[in-house]
Amino acid sequence: MKTYITALLLLLNLSCHQDKIKNQVSQENPYYLKAYDFLSKQNTDSSFIYFNKAKEKFLKDGDSIKVAKCLINMAIISGGRGDSFGSQEISLSAVKYLDPTLEEEREILSSNYNNLGKMANRLKNYEQAAQFYFKSIELSNDSASKNIYLNNLAINLTDQLKYSEALNYFKQLLATKSIQENPTTFSRILSNTAKTKWLQDPNFNPVPDFLKALQIRQQGKDFWGQNASFAHLTDFYMNKRPDSALFYAHQMYRVAQQVTSADDQMYALERLVKLSEPKLSKQYFETYRKLKDSLETDRNAAKNQFAMIRYDTEKNKADNLLLQKDNAKKEFLLIVTLILVAAGTFLLLLWYRKRKQKMELQAENAIRDNKLKIHKKVHDVVANGLYRMMSEIENKEDIDKERILDDIEVLYEKSRDITYEEIHAAEPDFPEKINRLMASFGATNRRISLVGNEEVLWDQVSAKAKHEIVHILQELMVNMKKHSGASNVVLKFERIGNQVNIYYTDDGVGIKGKPNFKNGLTNTGNRIGSIGGAITFDTNNDRGLSIFISFTTT
Repeated sequence: MKTYITALLLLLNLSCHQDKIKNQVSQENPYYLKAYDFLSKQNTDSSFIYFNKAKEKFLKDGDSIKVAKCLINMAIISGGRGDSFGSQEISLSAVKYLDPTLEEEREILSSNYNNLGKMANRLKNYEQAAQFYFKSIELSNDSASKNIYLNNLAINLTDQLKYSEALNYFKQLLATKSIQENPTTFSRILSNTAKTKWLQDPNFNPVPDFLKALQIRQQGKDFWGQNASFAHLTDFYMNKRPDSALFYAHQMYRVAQQVTSADDQMYALERLVKLSEPKLSKQYFETYRKLKDSLETDRNAAKNQFAMIRYDTEKNKADNLLLQKDNAKKEFLLIVTLILVAAGTFLLLLWYRKRKQKMELQAENAIRDNKLKIHKKVHDVVANGLYRMMSEIENKEDIDKERILDDIEVLYEKSRDITYEEIHAAEPDFPEKINRLMASFGATNRRISLVGNEEVLWDQVSAKAKHEIVHILQELMVNMKKHSGASNVVLKFERIGNQVNIYYTDDGVGIKGKPNFKNGLTNTGNRIGSIGGAITFDTNNDRGLSIFISFTTT
């Protein structure tokens, strides 16, 4: 596909070589030359960007021919990246810049109609494609270009099942001396002719012509042509000799990988899936699926990128037009400003007063927010910490007094630093910290189970998120012990991609109706919101309480 794009664009450039002699504008447009430089390196994304920039400069310079050439190049690049609709739209926008009555512009216009025909054919609008191909043939005086357009027209007729009409064009081309002297073009048309004859008459044997075309392509090292030959041979032998079809499908897949043609690789893999033994078929299908997903992602990204480039260009035009209108009003605005200077001064004073009031209000809000933060910390650090230790002392007979004293000392230190915002780096064994927290709420009549609390789950989770999750879980357990009366509590942790999910369930009394968000639950909601997460309470559960918590790791 990349070779096809480059060849077609260079053909377009060479067909209008005389423009460079008559008009030196292209040499003064560095974007235009840069675009072709990227194109020669098959860097189509950058080439598209610079053709777009070159088009804008040519518009300012009034060079409509170069504007059209830039648009046609952009259209062909879009089509090559799978954006058929975008390619059609850009090609159609180029038509208005070309005059079909001028000889030097007819060839450019013919190449544009050929691209429109290819996109219409790809979208299965065969009648429309035929009309575009006829226009391209009518406008072109270059025999090599016209032969390409006739071949494309014949292929389109084959797709329409109009085999007789297609064969008439193929025979006309095969009888042309210039094609007979060009191995690449001759082998292409010979293979297409044989395929069309076989489609018209299933009893026709196209293999000799297929092999002849393949031999020519192998001698000329035409790898893209070889792919087409292997595809034709595979399809012919598909239902006749599966072993031969499998051989040619392997050959096509090998060459498609060599030329990095994703479309041809997928075509070959489809055949390998059907023809191979079950074990290999599964492997080929998995390769096909991954390649298809990758190709769709790449093409969707290209569509979005190209659309955004065009959108930004049009937006900049609109902004520049608005700027011009603003400049035209400057003189008028200057007079109005002088007349209204007194009013302006008054408004400035009024604005200053409102600004001062706003700043005072912001200061008050900041103080209030700080108080709320301190209140939340007192609730989370002191109240919940004490409640947790009380629960552990209440429910466990063999209390480790040294550890309890250590916890009290830590709680004391935290209470001294309660107005500070610093969040310390997360402990290296974070899952164990969760385990200890949950265990402190266990009792002889209350079983707490944890599922999925593994080290790998917490990888790439920020220290802030871990800090908040500990307090959220602590708040849930405090509320459970105070209000739920549950005898079984289950916490399930899972990670899907970059999202961590936590499922809390218990067999307590549950919540009837809308949850009552007092200080604890309000803090919980604020905490999960601060790390970009969400919390959901299931209020329709008659067998206890279910809570779903989720947040992303980045």
